[in-house]
Amino acid sequence: MADSVEAGRRVRLPAGAERPVQVYVNGAELREGEDYTVRGREILFARPLMKEQLGRGRWLAMWLGLFGSYGEHDTVDVHFRLRGETRVMTDAEVLPD
Repeated sequence: MADSVEAGRRVRLPAGAERPVQVYVNGAELREGEDYTVRGREILFARPLMKEQLGRGRWLAMWLGLFGSYGEHDTVDVHFRLRGETRVMTDAEVLPD
């Protein structure tokens, strides 16, 4: 079985990223001030984000189509402005605390 572990609470914005910033976790839009805050180039989340850890046996079983993976795995997408254009960062890297 796959284990989900706490990955962290931070995501770094690219250099030059400007507001407005929209943040989505698992496709659901979060609210600034309630679910996250922006400090400098980092987004700080109110709750820890989880990432699924898969062992070799689990990967092999999934590749063979024996079963899927059902652990908790948060994906973070961020919309922001850069040089006047809207950009999207998908499956952003979660930084450890």
